[in-house]
Formats: sequence, C-alpha cells, structure tokens
Amino acid sequence: MSTQRIIQSIYTDGACTGNPGPGGWAVVVYFNDGSIHEMGDASRHTTNNKMEMQAAIAALQYLEASGQNEPITLYTDSEYLINCVTKWVKGWKKKGWKKSDGNPVQNQDLLEILDELNSRLVKWQHVRGHSGNIGNERCDVIARSFASSKIPSLQQLSPGNTSQTLPNTSEVNVVKESDSTRNSTIIPENIPESITFPLEITTMEPSTTSATTTNDEKLPEMRVLQLRNLVETLHIADEISEKGYLITSSELADLMDVHASAVTSRGDQWRWRNWIVSRVRREGNQILWELERGDQVETDTD
Repeated sequence: MSTQRIIQSIYTDGACTGNPGPGGWAVVVYFNDGSIHEMGDASRHTTNNKMEMQAAIAALQYLEASGQNEPITLYTDSEYLINCVTKWVKGWKKKGWKKSDGNPVQNQDLLEILDELNSRLVKWQHVRGHSGNIGNERCDVIARSFASSKIPSLQQLSPGNTSQTLPNTSEVNVVKESDSTRNSTIIPENIPESITFPLEITTMEPSTTSATTTNDEKLPEMRVLQLRNLVETLHIADEISEKGYLITSSELADLMDVHASAVTSRGDQWRWRNWIVSRVRREGNQILWELERGDQVETDTD
C-alpha cells in the first residue's frame, strides 16, 4: 500500500535580463518523502515582477491540483510579491484596482489570478536571495537559465534519496518537453501519486523555449536584445533624473534589476552607474528616491 506524498514547501523565483527584457520563472516543490518536483518556463519580453508572479501562479495551481488539505509554506525572495498578495490586494480591489494616487495597479491580470488561487493553506515566507538557501538558489538557477534561453534539466528526486543537497547535473533526470507542455510548463516523469496531469498552468506571456533551437543559435541575438534593453533602461533612468521624478524603493529596484532589500540597505545616498541615488523622504510605508546625473553633479561642484 503506497503512502500519499504531501507537499511540505514550495520555492518560487523569477528572473529578467534588462527588466524589461527576456525572463524566466521557476518553481521547486519539496515533498515529505524527500522527492522534488521542478517547473519553469521563459518569456521573450517581460519584467522581473511579472516572472515572480508567474512562478507563484504555477506553484499555487500545482498545489490546488494536488487536492492537498495540509498547509504549506511558499518561499520567495520577492517582498513585493508577498506584500501584493497578503496586504495590498484587498485595498486595490476595493478601489477598483487603483492605487492611492489614483493610477491603475500594474499587473492586475496576474494579481487577480494570484488572489483567486491564494488560500489559508499557504503561508507566504520571505527568504533572502543569494544567501545559500538551497531551494532559493535552485530556483534562481532555473529561472536565470530560462531567461538566458537555456533549457535547464529539471528534476524529481526519487523517494529513496535522502540527501539534503541537490544532485550533480549528471544525476538529474532530463525532462523531455512535449507539445502539450511547451507553452505552459515542463513536467517531469514519475509524478507524485497525489497529483493528476496534465495541469493547466496559466501562462500569461508567450513562451520562448524550444527543444529544436540550440543555445548557440539564440545567444548572439539574445546578447544584442539584452544590450538594447539595457539602453532602454538607462534612457528611462535619464528621463527620471532630468524631470525630477521621485520613485519608490520597489520601482527603483525594478529599474536596477535587483531586489528591494538591496536598495534600502545601501543607505541614504549612493552611486548607481551614471547616477547619484538619494533618499528624499518617506510617504506612508514608501521611501522615495531621487536620481541625479553624477557627472553633472561633479561639473557643478568644480
């Protein structure tokens, strides 16, 4: 008589090159018997926040399809995602998906899906990125691989494997991509008995992964696209600086393609590329920042 596998925790992550630019998302599901289930996909043109949300959507859909009634912990290194789902979404819905300043909420389509899928079974937990956490690090590798147009080898450890660390690449079962999963998610073989497939993972953005296209064919094109996206990002920063716009920590993190914690931990004034970034004031729960061209500041003080 077989024992039903129970999902204990799920890790999610999103990555984006250029922000906006090519992106990828990843999900790693940990079961009570030591087995692991991994999912992920890519998008040609997206943002980091969208990929974080897409990963969470896939994770919650997987949990829902399992029919599990046991609580789980969902780990993410995106404080923005956690705040959206657990705090801000209620107020946004009451205001007709408008923010306090009257502007429309970004990524409403993804947030509506997340809000519908979220339940009391899910405990949202922040984990610091790039801090050595195995689940978070593995998600980061998968998401960044997809963002770089590389198809990673997704895995599912057998129940008898009790190792606390992830196996080497040579030990991972390479997942074959079928036509039915190419535009949604990649599903490994030997799935848990408590899960039925195919799962209809919601993909809000077109997939770019293809088993017939080699990495060598994609890389030159991707490099050029990444440079174009970088130039676009720098133009946006220049416009923010020239017009004196103040931006929040999360918006600045999106611009820099880093996590919000990396912004707030740097102090009141620091340099990023060509700009001096200064903390101006706090409005409610938001810290507002100002960008000023560093070369202009140096010229004015000469």
